Amino acid sequence: MVEEMVANKVSAKLKKTLLILNCALLSLGTCGGPLIMRLYFVHGGKRVWLSSALETGGWPFIIIPLIITYLHRRRTAPSAALFLMKPRLFIGAAVVGVLTGADDYLYAYGVARLPISTSALIIATQLAFTAGFAFLLVRQRFTSYSINAVVLLTVGAAVLALHTSSDRPAGESKKEYLLGFCLTLVAAALYGFVLPLVELTYNKAKQAISYPLVMEFQLVMCFFATLFCTVGMLINNDFKAIPKEATAFGLGEATYYVVMVVSAIFWQCFFLGAVGVIFCASSLLSGIIIAVLLPVTEVLAVVFFQEKFQAEKGVALVLCLWGFVSYFYGEMKDSKKKSSEATPQVEMPRSGPLDL
Repeated sequence: MVEEMVANKVSAKLKKTLLILNCALLSLGTCGGPLIMRLYFVHGGKRVWLSSALETGGWPFIIIPLIITYLHRRRTAPSAALFLMKPRLFIGAAVVGVLTGADDYLYAYGVARLPISTSALIIATQLAFTAGFAFLLVRQRFTSYSINAVVLLTVGAAVLALHTSSDRPAGESKKEYLLGFCLTLVAAALYGFVLPLVELTYNKAKQAISYPLVMEFQLVMCFFATLFCTVGMLINNDFKAIPKEATAFGLGEATYYVVMVVSAIFWQCFFLGAVGVIFCASSLLSGIIIAVLLPVTEVLAVVFFQEKFQAEKGVALVLCLWGFVSYFYGEMKDSKKKSSEATPQVEMPRSGPLDL
């Protein structure tokens, strides 16, 4: 009994460490991914399918930590399997991957047509979609604090929307702008569905979900998403156009390829962080972290692309931070309550006639 309690304590500590690590990865990808993608389009890049493929094209990087974890398993169990994933989970990861590939294209199209500040605020609406789908798919339990966080973060995005009508890039038609706006909104809804779907897939996997298995899930998911986008690249003749586009790139040919690699790394951090947070906590928390980093992305867009920072963005920043604090305060209270309920109450023996 004591050994089991110690094991659970170690497991809980490990899960908290993994949660912090995945939150950091998700934060890096959420802020860096859109910026480096926009950099590509601002300086002459025009290939939407290429950009969408880069969002998950960094999947081979996952092979390195997977090899390390496999070698670690071999030390304790020489007959350890190379892959932990069973067919049921593999099919689930493949389905999620195809949906992610479609979402990648929708999002890349939006970033190609809209300023970062506008596309970021539209993507923030995915929190509402995530909350709704999490309730429908995995019966996510809401507290007053989590509801408060969703409302504040959604209102923060709405506040940012007050001045989006005047930010259409020069030389872009109103039709292209509106199409980019609509497709980005569809991307937000689709990814709001994908996050709870990943959590549902974990729940229905019929095998113990470990972090190495989460990385395998990420590998398969990103592979199928990249495959989906690669088909689009082939149809659109993107592979033939890459050398010519690199030569004409505004920052130079060498920088063009650096941007490609860095983009793949940032987006891989995003997707690994997202599925990792779902494993350690929930799809709702993953959605909240993405939403709360919206103002950070806004500030970085102002710094790197000289986009305007209106007063509304400052208000949105306060609302988003307030929502983030509200969520975690509620989680801490809930965790303390569960901990106190789980603590066994030891009752002292009463003395009586039989004890004499």
